[in-house]
Amino acid sequence: MITVNIYYTGKDGSARAFAEEMTRSGVVSAIRAEDGCLRYEYFFPMDDPETVLLIDQWRDQAAVDTHHASPMMGTVAALREKYDLHMKVERFLSDESGVPEKDERFIRK
Repeated sequence: MITVNIYYTGKDGSARAFAEEMTRSGVVSAIRAEDGCLRYEYFFPMDDPETVLLIDQWRDQAAVDTHHASPMMGTVAALREKYDLHMKVERFLSDESGVPEKDERFIRK
């Protein structure tokens, strides 16, 4: 599994407006329906009103590649330009071994 955290930063509320338009326009729903999409959610940092975090999770690299080649990416890119957003990206590969036993005591279930 591949998880990509994308931090969108803008000015004067533009990052939140971008996330709202992505959701309202149906783009988010369409991306979530793509084969291999496991998660596509926006979050808002409490201490930074000009940044939005997207957690974008995919089954494998082939699903990411298909998503990036889709016409939907043109729509996303156009909206990024419209709202003049800058991005910071972090990429993670899942550790299939699960949570280490020594860490279990810190997790409340």
